Amino acid sequence: MTTATREKSTGQTPEESRRRTLSGPSRTTLITAGLAVALVLCALLAAGTGAYRIPLGDILGSAAHRLGLGGHALDRVPESVLWNVRLPRVVLALLVGGSLGCAGALMQGVFGNPLAEPAVIGVSSGGAVGAVACIVLGLDALGSWTVTVFAFASGLATVFAVYLMARAGGRTEVVTLILTGVAVNAFCGALIGLFLFTADSAAISQVTFWQLGSLSQATWGKVLAVLPFAVVGLAVAPLYARKLDLLALGERPARHLGVDVERMRITLITVVALLTAAAVAVSGIIGFVGLVVPHLLRMLAGPGHRFLLPASALGGALVLVAADLAARTLAEPAELPLGVLTALIGSPFFFWLLRRTRTKQGGWA
Repeated sequence: MTTATREKSTGQTPEESRRRTLSGPSRTTLITAGLAVALVLCALLAAGTGAYRIPLGDILGSAAHRLGLGGHALDRVPESVLWNVRLPRVVLALLVGGSLGCAGALMQGVFGNPLAEPAVIGVSSGGAVGAVACIVLGLDALGSWTVTVFAFASGLATVFAVYLMARAGGRTEVVTLILTGVAVNAFCGALIGLFLFTADSAAISQVTFWQLGSLSQATWGKVLAVLPFAVVGLAVAPLYARKLDLLALGERPARHLGVDVERMRITLITVVALLTAAAVAVSGIIGFVGLVVPHLLRMLAGPGHRFLLPASALGGALVLVAADLAARTLAEPAELPLGVLTALIGSPFFFWLLRRTRTKQGGWA
């Protein structure tokens, strides 16, 4: 594609293109740096805030002491609260939020649609079926890990089932994949309903709490369970940034420019499945993070995936750390369900985004 063709397709003059080239990197750099700083500050605030308050100086001093960089150890109670309760929860929120944010950006890029999110391909509802079945049937083969492992495995299995059912003639059309995901989500919802119909009151209470989403049972073990999938997914995603930018031109132009669209789609759907299934397995169902965060960042700095993928991970982590802090402090000593809180905030915000997009151009914001 020539420079003239690109300028014609984007409706930009050469001077506008040069200005965009000069101003774009500085804007994206500022946004990325701002997200990173806000995330660190929010994480420190979350680590110190709660029923037992821990000053910032004590948090930094304890961390330095553990790292062998001086500092000082805290008394037994604040040390235990910080390292056994608060920090596992904050780190888990970072990993889950980052995974959901990045997965949402990947889904929107793969489908070429700003309304796409990981739940479209059935990973959340599939994970819910595994967890609900495990709880209702009283399975306990892996001890406290049983629900987490079942949710992760069933989420992955559901995604690959959706993909195989949508595949025809060696290719997978986006519309077919989305419609298959809608059908599988409905089927998973029916299965969950059947399990709940046969469950006792204790199991129903546990299932309801899991479906509403929460990080209240965070441990370092759950952090380690999510960590490898988050690291792999977040490392692989940026490698496909340029190909996703080419795919935004359309499947046919992308193929002409050397992109193996089908192979990329398989790879990225697998990455999305790993990121989302691992997150859902330890936190339950948390909606709107993977939908709203990439959409908002695209509004602020454009659709370039070299910026959008890492920024969505930072933004998702920031949103979830802040939402979890609000969930456990707004109604003390009670705790609000995290998934409910993100939906209460995310749904009207996303409605505003839709209205804004429709008013402007009826397409990508």
